[in-house]
Parts: sequence; C-alpha cells; structure tokens
Amino acid sequence: MTRAIMVMGTGSDVGKSLIVAGLCRAFANRGLAVAPFKPQNMSNNAAVTQDGGEIGRAQALQARAARKQPTTLMNPVLLKPEKDTGSQVVIGGKRVASMSAREYFAARGQFMPAVTDAFKLLAAQNDLIIVEGAGSASEVNLRDGDIANFGFAQQLKIPVILVGDIHRGGVIASLVGTFAVIDPTDTDLIAATLINKFHGDPALFDAGRDIVQTRTSRPCLGVIPYFDAARYLPAEDVLALESIEQNEAETIIAVPRLARIANFDDLDPLRAEPGVRLVIVQPGQPIPRRANLIIIPGTKATRADLDVLRQQGWDIDIAAHIRAGGHVLGICGGYQMLGGLVADPDGIEGKAGETQGLGHLDVSTRLEGVKQLRLETATDAASNLELTGYHMHMGTTLGPDTQRPFAMVDAMPEGARSADGKVMGTYLHGLFAADAFRRQFLADLGVSSDPLLEFDAMIDKTLDDLADHLETHLDLDGILVLAREPQT
Repeated sequence: MTRAIMVMGTGSDVGKSLIVAGLCRAFANRGLAVAPFKPQNMSNNAAVTQDGGEIGRAQALQARAARKQPTTLMNPVLLKPEKDTGSQVVIGGKRVASMSAREYFAARGQFMPAVTDAFKLLAAQNDLIIVEGAGSASEVNLRDGDIANFGFAQQLKIPVILVGDIHRGGVIASLVGTFAVIDPTDTDLIAATLINKFHGDPALFDAGRDIVQTRTSRPCLGVIPYFDAARYLPAEDVLALESIEQNEAETIIAVPRLARIANFDDLDPLRAEPGVRLVIVQPGQPIPRRANLIIIPGTKATRADLDVLRQQGWDIDIAAHIRAGGHVLGICGGYQMLGGLVADPDGIEGKAGETQGLGHLDVSTRLEGVKQLRLETATDAASNLELTGYHMHMGTTLGPDTQRPFAMVDAMPEGARSADGKVMGTYLHGLFAADAFRRQFLADLGVSSDPLLEFDAMIDKTLDDLADHLETHLDLDGILVLAREPQT
C-alpha cells in the first residue's frame, strides 16, 4: 500500500522544499522507497531529468535526497517566468506554451489529469510519496481551479501538514489564521502543524506550541530549529540571491543579477570555495572593478535581460573589465548575450525581432522553438578534464569563435572562446560541480581552491545532516501514522 502526506505552508519560503528533502532522506534511511512530488512549481531554477524532460531544481534535490533519479513524474507542471506577467508552461517535462498569468489561471484546471496521472504512476513505484504544496495554503482567492495545494489534496484526499515559519514572526497568527480563512472541507484535510526555522531553545516556544494545538485542534509535530547548513544546498527562490553570505576572500567573481536569472545553482560550487568571494551584483550597483571574473548567468529571456543589463550600465562595466584584461564567462543566455546578435524571428521569448549583443564573442544566436534538454558528459577544451552538466536552452549559436570551443561533447565542439581565451561562452549548466575541472579553471585565473572540497559529497552529507536534524526535532513516526493511501 502506497501512502502519501502533503506539506503545505502558511506562505512562500517557509521551508517546505527543505523539509520535504529532509523527510525524503530520513525515510529513505529507514529503508522505505520514498519519492517527492510537487503538482505545480514556479521556478526558473530547473533540472534536466533522465527521461529527457525538466522539473524544478527543488524536486531534483528531493529526488537525490530520496536516493532516486529525478523524473518528470515528480513535477508534472512547471511554470518558468519569462516576463512580469507570463510564464513558459512545461507539462510532463516538455514546454507546451507560453501563457500570461490570466491565461494560465483560466486554463490550469485542464492540467489536473496530467498531475493525477503522474502521481499515480509515481505512487505505483514507491511506498511513500511526500507531496509539496506551492506558495501559501491560504490563498483562497486562487482556490477555484487550484491544482497546486488543496485542489490537488482534495482530488486524492491526501492529509496535509501545515508549516509555519517562526523566523518571520507571527507564526501563531499565520497557522491559526490559515484555519480561519480556508474552506472547512479543506480544513478537514489538515492533519497536523509544525513550526520551522526556530532560533534558540525550542523549549521556549512550548506555550506557543500549546496555543497552536488548542486553537487548531491539531497536533503540532515539532519545532524545528533553523538549519544553518541549508546554505550549502541549491536554492530555488531567486530571493536567495539577495542574502548570499560572502566571505572575505580577495578573489572576486561577480555575477550581475539579471531580472529573469535562471539556473543560478550553477554558482553554488564556486560559492562553496573558501578562496572565492561570490558577489551577486544587485540592480543599481556597479560590477566591482576588482573582479577577477565576471559570470553572465543563464536567463529565461535573453533579449529582455540584455536590455536590463544595458539599463543598469553593466555592459559598460563588462567592456571596461575586458579592456583591463579581465575574464568573462557567459553561461547559456549569458553566452548568447556575449555574441553580436540575438535574433528571435518567431517570437519565442516575446515580441519577434532581434537585439544587438555585447559583441565580445564573434558569434550570433537564433532562438528556435525546440528546447534542447540533455544530460551531458563533456571535456574541457583547455584542460582536457572531464566535466558533467546539462543543456537546457532554445537557440543555435554559430560564428568564427566557435572554432575555439569551450568544451567537447561527444567529440563535437561546444561553446566558444575569444582569440585571447579570456572571454568564454558555453551552454553547459552545472559544469562547476566537477571538482577537478573547477580547481583547474580557478587555477587558470590565479585563484587557489580547496583541494579537499568534493561538491557532490558535500551535498549528500548536508542531506544526511538535514535528515538527522528532522529525526531529532520532529515526530517522524507520527508522520507515518498520518500518511494514508490516496483515494485514486
């Protein structure tokens, strides 16, 4: 019998994704076949799956926590914001349309069969499914047609654990208030609550926990202290880029925060290096003149973010950096920006047209409707070291500088380098997770790296530590008792 439990939050960023990851690892450690599931996610931080699709990065991390290969079944609906009022809609791992928010909300109910079918297939392969809700459980204005929270939970009658974030303050009101505003039939599905991100001695909240239990008539499964090591794990929300802790290293790698930045977990292995100070350049700030390397990251909308880059004056900073002999790396959309032209004749990213690139690589890009989604094993063309990564882009980039490739993939050239080798572009995401390559890349910049840092091993240890953290502060046996067989 497959059982399921759903984790919802009183708001966004209360720690749902992290809790689901920790539960996946904890129950996997107990010998259960467990898998994560998120009916609908909205994120430009995505991962390529073994079955050739894409899902939210958080679900890929949760799959890793469960010791499973990520599949498109784990996140059947993914929304990837392309502009302020619309998103790319990915169903079953494949892009099917671009819709405005109004269009999507009017149509989302039609995606419920795809969501429930994916869940049933995943459930057939596992003992326990841990479902993650989206945003806030109390968005009653969005309840009609919902497929992400109670709309999905009601479809299969899955019990819900409601999570509140005490770090923000007002956690009692947020938990009790959720019960007050949602429909009574949805309230009936809430089986328990829990408190997340507590600082200090959890016993100090004993009275608050009693109040929550009394006012909600539900057990509180625990008060989870803040898990500081979460900073080592990939973040899903772009807001995390506003609070990255910087060390005091002399070496600066600067990354302009594009408006539609995507797959920014590419930067995590560099951030983990003690010899690197990763600076996320926020709007209104100049790129530091002392930067050793500028990375132009991926973006969901290359032409629109080229406009943003110029509006911020970062194009001038990048040109000055190159004139001074500095290095620049463009990844995916950042690679496209470094060329001379980005053409979108079919309006893939918005209004059809073309935009002049920064002109630091002699290449041009034409955006095309077929998205390339592939896991890759490649070889760095400069060092001949192996690296792993993935392609997730729409477009073809050609030009003379591709004759000096960044990497070789299946004996085919990939990416480009300038004649002096200081300006580089690649479509490969995730390349810095390859330890030997990362160390050599930094050494070529004159940067020392930690010879003992094994990035993937660090992620796995952090997931184990997270599981131990939850085992200590949560009633995991109680969660198993609450989980029940979905009504399919």
